[in-house]
Amino acid sequence: MVKEIEIVCPPGQQEDEAVVKRLAAASLNIQPQKVSAVKILKRSIDARGRRVVYRMMVQVFIDEIYQPEIFNVNYPDIQFGRPVIIVGAGPAGIFAALQCIQLGLKPIILERGKDVKQRRRDLANINKQGLVNPESNYCFGEGGAGTYSDGKLYTRSTKRGDVNQVLKMFVAHGAAEDILIDARPHIGTNKLPQIITAMRETILNAGGEFIFDAKVTELLVEFGKIKGVKLANGEKMTADAVILATGHSARDVFEILHHQNILIEAKPFALGVRIEHPQEIIDRAQYHCEYRGPDLPPSYYNLVEQVADRGVFSFCMCPGGIIAPCATEANEIVVNGWSPSKRNNPFANSGTVVQINMEDVAGDDNDPFKMLHFQQQVERAAFNAGGGSLVAPGQRMVDFVEGKLSNDLPVNSYLPGTKSIELKEVLPGWINERLRKALPVFGKKMKGYYTNEAILVGVESRTSSPVKIPRDKETLQHPQVQGLFPCGEGAGYAGGIISAAIDGVNCAVAALKILS
Repeated sequence: MVKEIEIVCPPGQQEDEAVVKRLAAASLNIQPQKVSAVKILKRSIDARGRRVVYRMMVQVFIDEIYQPEIFNVNYPDIQFGRPVIIVGAGPAGIFAALQCIQLGLKPIILERGKDVKQRRRDLANINKQGLVNPESNYCFGEGGAGTYSDGKLYTRSTKRGDVNQVLKMFVAHGAAEDILIDARPHIGTNKLPQIITAMRETILNAGGEFIFDAKVTELLVEFGKIKGVKLANGEKMTADAVILATGHSARDVFEILHHQNILIEAKPFALGVRIEHPQEIIDRAQYHCEYRGPDLPPSYYNLVEQVADRGVFSFCMCPGGIIAPCATEANEIVVNGWSPSKRNNPFANSGTVVQINMEDVAGDDNDPFKMLHFQQQVERAAFNAGGGSLVAPGQRMVDFVEGKLSNDLPVNSYLPGTKSIELKEVLPGWINERLRKALPVFGKKMKGYYTNEAILVGVESRTSSPVKIPRDKETLQHPQVQGLFPCGEGAGYAGGIISAAIDGVNCAVAALKILS
């Protein structure tokens, strides 16, 4: 007999098999020896009461043998299958490739950047010297932005596809099985490179191709049908299906499409700052105690407020994390956040941004680059305010709200360094004012949040793509180009690792339909 129940477990004991079995038996009012196994289905922290606990949905096996699930990757040989060109090796591109293999198609991944190992050198140059390689950085390269910016797998995109399928694929390539049960699954920047490498090996072993330093400069289109792509080195590669999974920062791809009269559109996005607190402040607020202790993980938060008809919200929260420089071109400042798997850094950071609608930005709504140019202007203003070498403008939180220049800035995790600036010199006035009004309100929602111990670092501007590449809802093809599948964050159809991966899977399935 198998029964599904919820049990409540004290922190520190949620992974103790004997304790979990005893709690399950007590809940069912049976003898512990009758419980042969307990499978945890979902696990989350409940800090709403005076006592923090783990809530777990479990399957209890009563006098019945439990067979653990085995995660294998046994793919067919597709080296002679019909080719599908996939532009971009982020989560959308990689999962599109893995799905192509399962469908008998041969994926050919073209990545403008380097593999995960070689990317590390370019990231070191960014952090230590303030030098940005426009082809290899936190956004470009194998694994995309997610590989070196956290690996959070939390998503609300359950209607778009099978989230569990994506999580199991990560587990099959080396991720801990905990990501299948945790309410907010997280792999960690230190572990993702090995997992991405294993996925590449799966693709290659099945007969797929993975080509680095392969920058696409033109789409080959004849009579409204895709025929392949042209690379920067002049090489042409042919295929009747191209999945365009280039990420939210590949601005040159938008230029290519526009130059070829392939429709793109401006779209709303969000922009603001990254806010960093000492992690202990967040822990005290969320766990209602002075000291978190070793049995609880660093806490997270999620804050949102409507200010003058615009949403102001926290985004990509990184407990025990680091603020990273994520510019993709010279003379711009872009910040993001990431955490290692243990989330053991002393700071907690989160993007805190304001929703930007089309009417908020001056210019012609029919100009597909209207929002992108606005994004660039703010990023360049941040660079100029910092004074170069990727030094970022910063301000203490209360000083920001009160309109005061900070006399000094708190120690923080942003390695290139921060410079005390009044952020109103960087942020457009209507964004600045909405943030100023929202932060004290957030402080009322979460005790200790509103403090001058927190630093605002500018700017958080790559929350999503400011450009959308349209596609048909049913076929997922571009309305003007048969066989072209805009995909993932860069096309405007995803907002994180999981949703991008799901979109990649869906585009591969759509590609099969036109190639069959």
